Amino acid sequence: MNLAPAPFLAPAFAGGWTRRPAAGGVTCPTRPVSNFSPDDLSSLNDAGARAVLLDYPPVPAFRWTARRAVAALFFLNGAITAAWISRIPAIQAQHAFTPGELGLALLALAAGAVTAMPLCGGWITRWGGRFCTRTAALGLCAALPLLALPVGRWTFVALLFLFGAVHGALDVAMNEQAVVTERRQGRPIMSSLHALFSAGGLAGAATGGMMAAGGFRPLVHFALAATAFALLALAAGSHLPGTDFTERALAAEAKPGLARPSRALLTLAAIGLCSMIGEGAMADWSALFLRDVRLTGEGMAAAGYAAFSVAMMLARFGGDRVISRLGPVQTARLGGLTAAAGLLLALLVPSSMAALAGFAGVGLGFATLVPLVFSAAGRFPGMTPGAALATVTTLGYLGFLAGPPIIGFVAEGIGLPGALGLIVLTSLASVVLAPALEPRLAPADTPFSPTLKLSYATPRENLG
Repeated sequence: MNLAPAPFLAPAFAGGWTRRPAAGGVTCPTRPVSNFSPDDLSSLNDAGARAVLLDYPPVPAFRWTARRAVAALFFLNGAITAAWISRIPAIQAQHAFTPGELGLALLALAAGAVTAMPLCGGWITRWGGRFCTRTAALGLCAALPLLALPVGRWTFVALLFLFGAVHGALDVAMNEQAVVTERRQGRPIMSSLHALFSAGGLAGAATGGMMAAGGFRPLVHFALAATAFALLALAAGSHLPGTDFTERALAAEAKPGLARPSRALLTLAAIGLCSMIGEGAMADWSALFLRDVRLTGEGMAAAGYAAFSVAMMLARFGGDRVISRLGPVQTARLGGLTAAAGLLLALLVPSSMAALAGFAGVGLGFATLVPLVFSAAGRFPGMTPGAALATVTTLGYLGFLAGPPIIGFVAEGIGLPGALGLIVLTSLASVVLAPALEPRLAPADTPFSPTLKLSYATPRENLG
């Protein structure tokens, strides 16, 4: 029985009753539920009376769809990654690492990701995207608490490699499932899914800060987070879109081992590389630029990357509409020009506020580039989505890792502002390479035939 107040029922009277016909012609007492006494409520046991109390439209129950399941795993990935990053200082103290030793240990995480990413395409071809995504998500949850165990240094490095490997595998697998869902829905959704990864990162970082401030040890924090997200992965995993006829047909024709990427796919991956180099540079050098070049305090310096991240997340939430209106090529060109203009504003105008606005502009510009590249790779003709995504994801991640050191080496010679000017050039390069994002149609006699794809697509209403 719904006991919420019902102001649209007959007006309440101090001690009286009003009556009105209910469902089935039954006449029953009506007045706001807040005015019913316990004795009154006990007398309302017939169907007609209950119908009056339930005049409010029912709240629809949550229903898992393929899109919601994929979105949940994007959020999970971002949140778990941020949970780990937020407790790195405590982990460093636990193992008594110097900054240099910590940097070397963290290379194991990157090595694990780079090792697993190209292999994950073959795993998806063999076992299917749903299985690989669900397994990688649960593996990431299981690996998180292991990083806080009181183990020796070499064991910790091995656990970092494991964590990086499952993180890299999940990156490829969840994007493959996003591509399948996007193709079946027939409209862009990749940008908003990547926005949820960013939102998960913000949520994970905020939660990590609160746990640290509350005195929780990393092991307790990681165990709680892993348990909650493992439950989410189990709930969402069974509703992932899985593999349709297109993927099965291509998988049957796929050659074993790693395929050599074509020039067209490498051109596509180069756009992601340009964007990820810029993202890595903003992550590592935006705060230093504000502190050392614009001479701000530590708080204002930290706001530089925050402006970039928040602008990117918000732009990604609206990116699907922009892509639908402008198309992938024009959206990429606009994004590259916006990123270049934003960074030029930050570098050329001697003001900390201009720098913050410029970094936000860089976030706006880069927001849709990686989602566009992943979406186009998933539709690349002649390859399974998993294999194509493994290629572009690996190269993009290498750009994210290589960008900051390259900026540092160049800054030694020409200064940090000049070194960050390289990101202006990579942003403009994405404008030149944008035609590679034009959708490619496969010949009609291949598994990517539009007729076959439409015939075997899951109905849109079942995907949400």
